[in-house]
Formats: sequence, C-alpha cells, structure tokens
Amino acid sequence: MKTAIRITLAFVLSVGAAAGAIAQEYTRGVVDKVDAKAQKVTIKHEDLKNLDMPAMTMVFRVKDATMLGKLKAGQNIEFVADRVDGKLTVIEVK
Repeated sequence: MKTAIRITLAFVLSVGAAAGAIAQEYTRGVVDKVDAKAQKVTIKHEDLKNLDMPAMTMVFRVKDATMLGKLKAGQNIEFVADRVDGKLTVIEVK
C-alpha cells in the first residue's frame, strides 16, 4: 500500500513539474546588444513574471550559443529566461 502511494505521489509531482515547464510564459523584449564572444545578450524587456522582475534593460547569458546568430540589435523578440546555475539565462527565443 505504501509503495502505491509513493508511486502515485511521484507521478503527480512529475506531471506537475512537466506542466510547469511547458507553461513557461514568453516575455517581449528588444535586443540592445549581442556579445558573441562573451555569449551574452542585452535585452530591454517587459516584466519577467517567472523571475518576479520589473521591466528593465539587462544582460543575460544564453543557454545555447547558436541563439546569438539569430539575434541582432534592434530586433523585437519573445523569450523565456530563467536562472540556470544561479545565472540569468535566456533559454528559449521565438
């Protein structure tokens, strides 16, 4: 009986975590600067609700350096940012 409860609880927690990852909200922003050498991008963005941050201009690391090739100063973007290893990181851009 205890094993069934543990399995059910593990399943519910994993489904909840997966739903949270899928439901990530995109934030609108404008690329201010791309620094390919440092693998960083500066973005003037709207409120980052998932990080509880107001609108501002800030520098982010990128999860994947190939993202930088698709970004140019002045470009309007929608992106997802999160903390990765304690660093603010753009993890997805559309």
